[in-house]
Amino acid sequence: MKKIIVLLLITALTLSCQSQSDPKIKVLPTATYKEAIAKGNVQIVDVRTPEEFSEGAISNAVNINVNGESFESDIQKLDKNQPVYVYCRSGARSQKAAEKMIALGFTQVIDLEGGYLSWQ
Repeated sequence: MKKIIVLLLITALTLSCQSQSDPKIKVLPTATYKEAIAKGNVQIVDVRTPEEFSEGAISNAVNINVNGESFESDIQKLDKNQPVYVYCRSGARSQKAAEKMIALGFTQVIDLEGGYLSWQ
């Protein structure tokens, strides 16, 4: 019983950390995210490290490491007025990236709930 309660608390904390107060940032479940990017002609950014990216990535994604020195200059090469779909391994770094992008003037960032782990 204790294990179930602890698991529920961890789940609640994880979900609350992923909630967004900025309406310019949306977090989509995997199925909805897949549907949206399947329409094509979208900007998809994998914010993991190059090593993680080389181990597997979503088709047509570009790798811009959120913790890399050139993140801000590289991300600014994207169209700020079009939605940008971001993801990382589990959702924490992509949330950080989304917040940075909104601060840089992006109008809409869509984050993959659960990150690449949920994609597989």
